[in-house]
Amino acid sequence: MVALSAAALALSMTACGSDNNSGTSSSGASGSSSAAAGAADCGGKAALTAEGSTAQQNAIAEFNKAWGQVCSGKSLSYNPTGSGAGVTQFLAKQVDFAGSDSALAADQVAPATERCGGNPAWNLPLVFGPVAMAYNLEGVDKLVVNADVLAKIFTGAITTWNDPAIAALNSGATLPDTKITPIYRSDSSGTTDNFQKYLTAAAPQTWTKGAGKEFQGGAGEGAQKSSGVVQAVQATPGAIGYVEKSPAKAANLPFAQIDSGAGAVELTDDSTAKAVGDAKFKADGMDLTLDLNALYASKEAGAYPLMLATYEIVCSKGYDADTAAAVKSFLTVSADQGQANLSAAGFVPLPDSFKERLLKSVDAIA
Repeated sequence: MVALSAAALALSMTACGSDNNSGTSSSGASGSSSAAAGAADCGGKAALTAEGSTAQQNAIAEFNKAWGQVCSGKSLSYNPTGSGAGVTQFLAKQVDFAGSDSALAADQVAPATERCGGNPAWNLPLVFGPVAMAYNLEGVDKLVVNADVLAKIFTGAITTWNDPAIAALNSGATLPDTKITPIYRSDSSGTTDNFQKYLTAAAPQTWTKGAGKEFQGGAGEGAQKSSGVVQAVQATPGAIGYVEKSPAKAANLPFAQIDSGAGAVELTDDSTAKAVGDAKFKADGMDLTLDLNALYASKEAGAYPLMLATYEIVCSKGYDADTAAAVKSFLTVSADQGQANLSAAGFVPLPDSFKERLLKSVDAIA
């Protein structure tokens, strides 16, 4: 077993200490699934391990607290090393499940099946979070961009903030001739994959670099993990970087509005909730891989299009009985009581219809 980071251990301790925090107990949740999250759903081993996405780290902390409150003594140790590392550790049987900002790639399906004892691994989207275009531009409190402009910035085709293409989206604003420094994730990252998928869908003629967890744009400066992107944007006048809303908000960084063709849309709870409603699944069945092209290419007024769906990658079968029961318990509580404080943490609570389908897949884990 790989050594867990200090952050992971602290996360585990947070969950263990949450039993005294009765404010978010199971009695305070609503719906039939809450009633089901009682003692019967608290079986299995007391401690789980997971690794992966830094984007979902704060959401996992909320889920961990809720799990410790609903199921006394239960805790998850989550190591936020990035999506690529998390999937690697899952395939190597070093953790019980992986957190990833992208579903398993085609060349990972067979190794995942082998890891799960010949059974399919399922991609279960548990966390939706908007990706903020955080920027550092003195004197500019409001900035509007679109997919075409972002594609040109991150390929080096637009290099200064007073470029006519940016000025056209910011009528009436005085933009400086400051050099633009794009900040991208230098580590393997599902956030990068989602950002590049967004550019591919929304600006296909401009962004021809493709997607993937490695940045393909060829312009700017790289930074490790979400925290590194935030720090780089803060430290670099003229910088702009893609990063999850939660760390950008915590750092008090401004983030741009996005105009998909129906007017500029601010990143708010309402605009992200509206966007989540556009997400669709690629197929019927228990694997819930999302087809986000409709969301990314949407021109719907009032919907913020640059969203990130974070998956928990789990074995459909192949766990020992204690691990299977604990994984099901954690995911059930996460999808139910764990949603209560997600908005305050910078994420989008799951719509009821989405939650119902997710819980059906969780219940089918054997």
